Amino acid sequence: MATLDINRVRKAYGKMEVLKEINISIEDGEFLVLLGPSGCGKSTLLNIIAGLEEITDGEVLIGNRVVNDMAPKDRDIAMVFQSYALYPTMTVRENIEFGMKIRGIPAAERAKATQQAAEMLQMEGLLDRKPSQLSGGQRQRVAMGRAIVRHPDLFLFDEPLSNLDAKLRVDMRTEIKRLHQRLGSTIVYVTHDQIEAMTLATKVAVMKGGVVQHFGPPQEVYDRPANVYVARFVGSPAMNIIPGRLLASDGAPSVAFDTPSGEAVLHGISLSAEAARHYAGREVLIGIRPEHCARDPQGAVPVGVDVVEPTGPDTLIVFSAGGTEVVARLDPHATEVGQQDRFAVKTEKVVLFDPETEVRID
Repeated sequence: MATLDINRVRKAYGKMEVLKEINISIEDGEFLVLLGPSGCGKSTLLNIIAGLEEITDGEVLIGNRVVNDMAPKDRDIAMVFQSYALYPTMTVRENIEFGMKIRGIPAAERAKATQQAAEMLQMEGLLDRKPSQLSGGQRQRVAMGRAIVRHPDLFLFDEPLSNLDAKLRVDMRTEIKRLHQRLGSTIVYVTHDQIEAMTLATKVAVMKGGVVQHFGPPQEVYDRPANVYVARFVGSPAMNIIPGRLLASDGAPSVAFDTPSGEAVLHGISLSAEAARHYAGREVLIGIRPEHCARDPQGAVPVGVDVVEPTGPDTLIVFSAGGTEVVARLDPHATEVGQQDRFAVKTEKVVLFDPETEVRID
């Protein structure tokens, strides 16, 4: 187990810059998720940490050791790939033991480590099978077992659940969470799935275009996204971004936006006095999470319901506001299409963004 520090890291292929001044630090035992769409640079960053890609500029430190020029085998890491990367002619036991065998670890010690990993991952009955006899989830367990027996300073996971169906992804997510809790290991995990990021991470780095857009605890990323991109990328349904304006006021800040059914005014917005003075009377982007809306006859937001989408435990309501489509997450059977209604909003949860820079206003 070890700390990880990524300082001013850049990666370029000729004139094409893939990573731009990446700065991330995590403590021993933390679970870092690199989150973003395809092409954002997250896998390239993981490969740089692993030593599979050369760095253009900056430093990578694992446990306070600069590893820029260190070979992958000397970095004391273990990597779990999306494709499992198992040897098809070997049994599960042989796959798990293979790395230890190459390093000259005695047979008895190999057997003990393999048995412990199998018990931890609940695959004792699979040790004598070949990979072709296993399901996708079982193969991923074997790949994790092979990593565990190395007792590395750092575990690296490269989209390990992408090839699994929805139910298996949920099951394996739980296994990885349980593994982290048992081992207390330092993990870096790459994914494009924001649910995986929210459920697994102690820290999330949301990436776009080779730049970290927001780095912090998952709840902070969800509640106080650094910009509009993060607000829309994290959350399902995404945060509503509604064009509106900050009202000039001597009291607590208020915002207003238009709906086809009339003007909505939200009072008691959380905002610093300096920001309130600077943006008073100006246009802003109003960020509201779908679950922070509730049906209320006395609510501040008049709406005409355009679409109702029942999901079972709740219902998604779609209506227009500020010239854009807005989604509210309500109790089941809350309302009907075409109905004129009023919604209340948890104003203490509202986030404001600058309409030009799209950066959060504090």
